[in-house]
Amino acid sequence: MALRIAQLPVDPPVLLAPMAGITDLPFRRLAVRFGAGLVVSEMVASREVVCAGAEARARAEIGAAEGRTAVQLAGCDPYWMAEAARLVEAQGARIIDINMGCPAKRVTNGWSGSALMREPDRALALIEAVVGAVAVPVTLKMRLGWDEGMLNAPEIARRAEAAGVAMITIHGRTRCQFYTGRADWAAIRPVVEAVSVPVVANGDITGPEEAQAAMAASGAAGVMVGRGAQGRPWLLGQVASALDGRAAPDVPEGEALADLVVAHYEEMLSFYGRDLGLRVARKHLNWYLEAAGLAAHRGPIVTGTDPARVVRALRQAFGAQERAAA
Repeated sequence: MALRIAQLPVDPPVLLAPMAGITDLPFRRLAVRFGAGLVVSEMVASREVVCAGAEARARAEIGAAEGRTAVQLAGCDPYWMAEAARLVEAQGARIIDINMGCPAKRVTNGWSGSALMREPDRALALIEAVVGAVAVPVTLKMRLGWDEGMLNAPEIARRAEAAGVAMITIHGRTRCQFYTGRADWAAIRPVVEAVSVPVVANGDITGPEEAQAAMAASGAAGVMVGRGAQGRPWLLGQVASALDGRAAPDVPEGEALADLVVAHYEEMLSFYGRDLGLRVARKHLNWYLEAAGLAAHRGPIVTGTDPARVVRALRQAFGAQERAAA
């Protein structure tokens, strides 16, 4: 079971969603290790990555030997979006994804993200500029519409496909819903029926059953997993196995989980440097502990500033869980 983005196969058709401050290179590597078919970088502001900043470029970093990766760009100016696309293509990106789904006010107030769904002509100019700037496939991520009175995803999808977009991901909510209520997977079906390129369903994919239900309701060619993977990078492998009818991979527990979390922690410190790495790692450590039912142990782990002590505390927490299970 696979989908294709232009000539690139995505197998399995289970994608890791772009999440600001989360889907950095260390986390993306874990998701690929557990079986994700494609991972998407954190959203990168187009003008910032061109003019900029080491921080913006780090968000888009894919590593010399990294595969299965798309770099997501956000912006409202076709010139800067095209320049950013050229830059990340030169750095090795195999797929460029355009963000038209972010609902955050700091993004939409600048006419980026899902605000572009209110201005389809502006959105199309931006899409055409990116497609014309690069040789790699360009994909698009958006929502059902701005609000219940503007459910224009099918119209935009048709125009995006005509402009050369090779895959479209739809989050089953409007921008004005943000993340409230439930994603409406059935509302994605009109987009699937409007285009011939693959459509991927996103929103509330928190496990294999939800993934199967989302694909059945939407008719989508694949699913994109977001917040459900926080503290559970193996979730994408579980979803992929369920869609393929294979046995689910083992979920790491006890010492094996401790090894995974410690390795992820140490890679974050290496990637960001000690001070920034400690701050970035806190949310990931908290999610791991919550997912494992070890939230009571998070105090010294999440707030710790001595990496050696944090590692010892992690091993003690997961070791205690393993002993209790025995």
